[in-house]
Amino acid sequence: MDAVPNSLEDRLRSVTLPQVRVVLSAVQDTLRDQKTEPTATAYFSVVLVLLGQSIPASDGVLNGDLATSVVYLLDTITPFVPTLLLRSKFSQILAHLSVAFAHVKADAPLLRPATGCLESILVVQDAAAWDLSQTQVGPRAAIAILLNLALDRRPKVRKRALQALTKVLTHPPTPYLYHPAAELCAETSLKHLRDLAAAAGKSRRQRSQDETNHDPPLIHALQLVKTIAAASGGWPSENLEPLCELLLDTAKSSHEYLIMATFDVFEAIFLGMTDELASAKLPRLLEVISQLRPSDDDSHLLPPWVAILTRGHDVWAHVNPQEAFQELPKGFRLLSGFLASTSSNIRESASEGLVSLLENCIPDLAPWDRCAYADDVFAELAEAAKELLTVKYRDAWEGVFKTIGVMFEAFQVRADPSMEEVLKVISELRSANVFQGKKEADEVIGQAVAAMGPESALRILPLNLLESEPGQPGRAWMLPILRKHVSNASLAHFRSEFVPLSAAIFQKIIERGDAEHTMETKIFETVVQQIWGIFPGYCDLPRGLQQSFDQGFAEQIATILYKQVQLRADVCKALQNLVDSNKAIVGLEENAEQVAMRTGISTAEAQQNLEYLATFAGNVLAVLFNVYSETLPQYRGYILTCINAYLSITPQEELNSTFSKVVSLFKASLEEAGGEQQVDKRKKSGGNKLPPMSHTFMTLIITMAPYLPHESYPELFTLVMSLVQSGGDAQLQKKAYKLFPRLSESEAGTAALRQWGSESADMLVKSSDKVASPARRDRLAAIACLMDFTDRLEFIPSVLPETIISVKEVNEKAREAAFDLLVKMGRRMESGGSVVMSRVPNMPADAPDRDATLTEYFTMVAAGLADTSPHVVSATVTALARLLYEFRGKLEIKTIDDLVSTVDEFLISKNREVVRSVLGFVKVCVISLPVSVLQSRLQTLVPNLVRWNHEQRARFKAKIKHILERMIRRFGLDAVAKHCPAEDQKLITNIRKTKERRKRKKDANDDDDPARDDAGKGGKSSGAYGAEFDEALYGSDDSVSSSDEEVTGRKPSQKKQHGTESGRTFIVEDDDDDPIDLLDPKSLARMTSTKPRYAQLAGNRKKMKAQTNTDGKLVLGGDGDDGGVTFTKSASDANATVGGADPGAGVNAFVEALKGKHAAQRGQRGRLKFSNKGRAGDDDNNNNNEGARGSGGNVDEDVMDIDELSKKVTALRTSNAKPKPKPKQTQHEAAKGRANRSGRGGIKATQNQRRGLGALLTGTKTRDAATGGSTTATNTGRSAFKVDKRTTTNARVQSKRTAGAGAMARKRAKGR
Repeated sequence: MDAVPNSLEDRLRSVTLPQVRVVLSAVQDTLRDQKTEPTATAYFSVVLVLLGQSIPASDGVLNGDLATSVVYLLDTITPFVPTLLLRSKFSQILAHLSVAFAHVKADAPLLRPATGCLESILVVQDAAAWDLSQTQVGPRAAIAILLNLALDRRPKVRKRALQALTKVLTHPPTPYLYHPAAELCAETSLKHLRDLAAAAGKSRRQRSQDETNHDPPLIHALQLVKTIAAASGGWPSENLEPLCELLLDTAKSSHEYLIMATFDVFEAIFLGMTDELASAKLPRLLEVISQLRPSDDDSHLLPPWVAILTRGHDVWAHVNPQEAFQELPKGFRLLSGFLASTSSNIRESASEGLVSLLENCIPDLAPWDRCAYADDVFAELAEAAKELLTVKYRDAWEGVFKTIGVMFEAFQVRADPSMEEVLKVISELRSANVFQGKKEADEVIGQAVAAMGPESALRILPLNLLESEPGQPGRAWMLPILRKHVSNASLAHFRSEFVPLSAAIFQKIIERGDAEHTMETKIFETVVQQIWGIFPGYCDLPRGLQQSFDQGFAEQIATILYKQVQLRADVCKALQNLVDSNKAIVGLEENAEQVAMRTGISTAEAQQNLEYLATFAGNVLAVLFNVYSETLPQYRGYILTCINAYLSITPQEELNSTFSKVVSLFKASLEEAGGEQQVDKRKKSGGNKLPPMSHTFMTLIITMAPYLPHESYPELFTLVMSLVQSGGDAQLQKKAYKLFPRLSESEAGTAALRQWGSESADMLVKSSDKVASPARRDRLAAIACLMDFTDRLEFIPSVLPETIISVKEVNEKAREAAFDLLVKMGRRMESGGSVVMSRVPNMPADAPDRDATLTEYFTMVAAGLADTSPHVVSATVTALARLLYEFRGKLEIKTIDDLVSTVDEFLISKNREVVRSVLGFVKVCVISLPVSVLQSRLQTLVPNLVRWNHEQRARFKAKIKHILERMIRRFGLDAVAKHCPAEDQKLITNIRKTKERRKRKKDANDDDDPARDDAGKGGKSSGAYGAEFDEALYGSDDSVSSSDEEVTGRKPSQKKQHGTESGRTFIVEDDDDDPIDLLDPKSLARMTSTKPRYAQLAGNRKKMKAQTNTDGKLVLGGDGDDGGVTFTKSASDANATVGGADPGAGVNAFVEALKGKHAAQRGQRGRLKFSNKGRAGDDDNNNNNEGARGSGGNVDEDVMDIDELSKKVTALRTSNAKPKPKPKQTQHEAAKGRANRSGRGGIKATQNQRRGLGALLTGTKTRDAATGGSTTATNTGRSAFKVDKRTTTNARVQSKRTAGAGAMARKRAKGR
C-alpha cells in the first residue's frame, strides 16, 4: 500500500488527472510570474479566484470542466491552509459551492471534491459560528447540504457525504463534549427516515405481492441514521423514543436488507454508548426499547425486538457490569414469558435471548462474590428457572433445558442450593419412560454436576444402586454423565462413595464364580467399569489430594492395575491427570488468582501436590513397569504416557537408581537369550504374544532418557553405542537410534547431546555397514538430530553416501527421511565453514580442506554419478533432483548448467532404472529452472528424450509425452519441434492436437455449465501432496491423465469419477407401488446415499428382460397376457422362447457359450480361465446360493432367504434359553479361575509385586500366560467351508463342455 502524502507538495505531485494538471500548471505559472513563494496560502488565494470565475455566485452559470478541476484543487489544498484563513473565507466558499450543489448538471466528479471542501471548512469552525441558526449563512446551512447529499442516489456521492458528516461530528469545537450540530443531524435524519418509511409503506401496499422492491431510499436513510448515531456518541436522549419506535416499525418488513439495516442502526447506537460519557444514556435506551414491547403473538416483530434488547444488555454488561447484573432478573422474566408462545419462531428467539443474557450479564467471578445483591439476583433467577419447568412451557422444553443448562454453568458454586429443586424436577422428567427429551436432560444434569460438583449432585440425586428405598429409583444412567462432567472434585468423595460401591458390586460378580455368564453378571461388570471410568475426572485437579491419596489408596490402585485388566486404561488416565492438572496450574503466568478462586487450588498448593506425588513416584513407576511388561505392544500406549508423567516428577536420585536397575535387567536379558534367538522367537510368535524382554526394557530406557540426571548419560550412551555397533537384533538397533531424537526433547538431553554429539557422530559413521534394513529410517533421523549438535562438517560427507542410497529405499518414510536429511545437509553447508576432508573415511590423510558452500555440496553429491552400479547412479540423480529443486534460486548459473549437462548424458544410458531417475530430474528442470538456463539445452534434451518414446513399455511413453507437454508450455511449440527428430514429429503433432481438442471440450463444457467454472476456482489442494517437490515431480493437471490414457490405453482411476456422484440421494421403494409420503418422518428411513440393490432387497424376485427375436428386435403383441411386450426370465436361458416358438435355439446356445455362467474367460495376458460360480446379475444366482448352502459353500448374506434366516435366529434364541449344564466347581476353583482371567499371578503375586519395584526390578521372572489388556481375549478360530474336490472337478468338466458347444455354435453361425 502506498504511503499517504503528508505534505502539500506530495499531494500536488500525486495529482494525475490531465485536466487538473493543466489548471495546476496555470496556477504555478501565475505564482512564478508574481514571484510568490508556492505556499498553501498562495495556492489557496489563486484557486479561490478561479473558483469565483468557474462558479459565479450571482448568475448561477456553471463551467463544468473548469469547475471540476478547480474544486478538485481546492479540496487538495484546504487541509493545509491555516485555520483563521479558512474561517474568514467560509462565507465566500460556501456561496460558490452552494451553486454547484444546487445545479442540475452537477455530476459526481464535481460533487465529491466539493463535499471535501465543505468538510475541511466545517471542521475548523469555532463554537460561535455553530451558534448561528440554520437560516443564516453559517456551518449549520452547510450541514443541511451534507444531509441532503447523504441521501443522493449516486453511491459515491452518498459515501463521501457520510464520511464528511462523520469527520465533522467527531471533532466538536471547544468547549463542547458533543458536537452542537448532532441534534440538528438527528432531527433531520429522523424526519427523512419517517417520511421515507411512510412513503415506502404506502407504495408497498399499492404493489402486488409478487413484486419485489428493497426500498433503496429507506435503506439510505437508515445508513444516514447509523452514521450519525455512531459519530455523535449514540443518539440524543430526547430523540431516542421516536427513533426506536420508528426502527422497530421498519423491522416489521419482510425484506432482509431492511431488517439488517435496522439492526446495524441499533448496533451503531449501542457502540456509540460504550464510552464513559455516553453510557449514561444506555439505561434510558433499554427502558425505551422495553416499553415498545410488541404483541405476544407478533412473530414478525418479536424476534428482532428480542435480539435488539439482548444486544443492548450485552453492551451494558461491558460498560457497567454491576448495574447490568442487578437488572438481569427483570430482563430474564421479561423474555421468559415468550417461551409460552404458540409460535416456534418466538420461542426460539426467546430461548436464544435468555442464553445471551445469562452468558453476558453474569460476571465471571460473581458466583464467588459473597455480597448481598448477588444472593438476591441468584435467588430470583433460580425461582424464574423453576417456573420454566411447569406445564405452561411444555412446548418449549428444548429451549428451557438449554437455558437452564447455561444457568447452571453461570451459577457455578451458587447452583447448590439455589438450583436444587430445578435439578430434582429434571431428574424426575428424565426417569419417566415416556419422556422424549432424555438427551437434553442428560446434558443439563451434566452441566449441573460440573457446576455444583458430584458430591452435591449425588446428595440431591443419589444413585441407589445397591439398596433403594420405596420411591427412590435407581440412577445408573448417571454414571456416564458423571464420567463426562466430573472435574476439580474432592478425591475423598470418590473413596467414600464409589470405591465401596465398586467393591460391593464386584463381590456379587465373584460370588457367581464360573457360573453361566448371565445378563445380570454382564450388567455388574459394566457398572464396575463405569464407576472407575469416573476416576479420571476426580483426579483432574482434585481437592484434598494430600489427605486422600495415601499409601493404602495407592496400594488399592496397584492391585486394580494388576488384577483388573479392563480398568487399566481408566486408572492410568487418572494417575496421569493427577500430575498433568497440577503442572498446568503451576505453569500459569496470567489469571492465576482467578483460576485459584475458581478451582480452590493456588499455584503454591499445586506445587505442594506435585512434591507430595513425587514421594509415590518410585512405587508407581515400579507398578507401571510391571504392567507395561505384561501388556501387548498394541495396548501399551496409555501406560507409556502415564509413565512419562511420573518420570517428570521423580526425584533425580531415585530416577538414577531406577535407571541403573533397568539397565542391569536389560543386560541380563541379553545374556540369557542371544540376539538371533530373540529374533527367531519374535518371528515365530503370533500377534498376541509378548515381545522379548530386552525390547521392553529398551523401550523403558528410551522413555526415561529425557528425565535422567547428568551422571546417568555416560552409561546411557555406552549402552546405545554397543547396540548400534553390534548389528544383532534389528528391533534393538532401531530403538537405539530412536534415543537421539528423544533426548533432543528436553533441556538435559540437549546438553548431553552437545557433550556427546561428536563422539556419537563418529560412532554412527563407523557402524554404517551394520545397519539393519528396518532401522534405516530411525538411523537417518538420528543423523539429522546429531547434525545440530556437532560442529564437525566432515560428518556430512561421511554419511552422505548412505543418505543418497536411502532415497531408493522401499520404505516410504525412510525415503522421506533421506530427502529431508539431504536438504538439511545442504542448508548446513550453505551456512559456511571448513570441511576437514582428511577425517572423512576412505580419504587420504593429506587431503586438503574444503570450504563449505552449496557448490561444494553439489559436487560431493554428484560424485555418485561416477559409480559403476546403476542403482547408485539412479539414487544420485534422484538426490540431485531434490536438491536442485530446493536450492535452485541460490546456485550459480554455471553450476546449474554443468549439472544439467552432466545428467543429460545419462539419458542415453541403457539402464532403465537410471533413465527413470533422469526423467524425473528433467521434469524438475523443466518446471523449476528459468527459461534462459534451459533454453540452450533443448537441442540435446529433446532428442535424448524422444528416443525413449520408441520403448515398448507404455510407462516411459507417458512420462516422455508429459515432459514434452511441459516443455511446449514454457518454451513454445516451435522451439521444441525444431529440435525434435523428423521421425518423432508425429508425437509433437499429437500433443498439439490433443491440447486443442481439450481446449475445445473445456470451452464447450464452460458454455454448458457456467457454475462448474466457479467451482474449480479454488486452486490446487494443499493436502494433495506432502511437499512442493512431490507436486513438481509427481503432480500434474488434467493433461497428465489424458496423455496417460492415450499412451497406455487405460482410463483414469474410477475413484475420481465416483466422486462426481457424491451428494446424490436415493429412495428405497417397497414391493408395492404405493407412493412415498415425503412429509412423513418415517420416510427418512428410506433415504440412502448409495444406490439400492433391488435384486437383493426383493429376495427371490427375478429380473425380467424384454423378448427379442433373432435380429435383436423387440417382439410386440406376442402371447403375453396383456398383449404388449412379452418378457421372459433371461435372454441367455437356453429354454427361453420368443413369442411362444423356439426359432433361435442355436443362437441362444451360442450366446450362452459366450456369456453364460460356465463360459471361458480371459485372464491376465490373455490366458483362459474357468469358474464354477455364476456371474453377478445371472438369474440363477439364487439357486446357486441355495446349492451352496446345502453343500457347505460360501453363502451371500445379501441374498439369503429371509425365512431361513428367521429360523436360524429362532434356533439361536432357543439354544440360549436352554444352556447346557456345566460341572460344578468349588468356590475356591471359581475364584481362582476368575483371577486368572482378569489379571495374573493371583493374590500372592500381587502382594509381591506391590512392594517397591516388584519382581521386575529384583530379577524375578513373573511372566506367565496372561499378557495384559489384550490377553483376556480368546483366540477364536475361523471356520472354513470344505468343498468336495469331485464337485469342483465335475464343474470344470461341465465348463469345458459348454465352451466346446460354444465353439461348435460359432462354426455353424459362420457357415450360415
